[in-house]
Amino acid sequence: MIHGRLAVCERIGGYGFQHRRVRREEEIVWMADRGFNAVLSLLASNQNQQAYEAAGLRFIHVPLDGEVEPKDVPAILAKFDEALNPPGATVLVHRDLIDDTVIGLLGGYLVHARLIEDKIIATSVIQEIAGRPIGPEGRRLITDQSART
Repeated sequence: MIHGRLAVCERIGGYGFQHRRVRREEEIVWMADRGFNAVLSLLASNQNQQAYEAAGLRFIHVPLDGEVEPKDVPAILAKFDEALNPPGATVLVHRDLIDDTVIGLLGGYLVHARLIEDKIIATSVIQEIAGRPIGPEGRRLITDQSART
């Protein structure tokens, strides 16, 4: 999403019945080989935390369970800042699926980080990056203020 700094994917190792320990281990090695040094997990639980840390990756956890409300966005985006704060941090954001919530939060981050000033343009850009339109659940997480501090 932000070249050399921030990327997004589905849960490492697969989701649900597709999850395989060997696949998870291979994907963690792949991440480290590609320069990722932190994982920002949006999973409801702290699954894989030990595996990430054993591989030398920082683990930042923002448990999202259910629908995210716009009032929750500032605290979530503060965790994005925390993950990206150290110079040289390369962060992989993941959740079970790349759904409208994840895409909306990433669009909100574009505004929050002042990479894009206007929420309408941020919505358009994040849809282009995601390769699909986002619904109202995601759009409502991209706000003009997007937790700016």
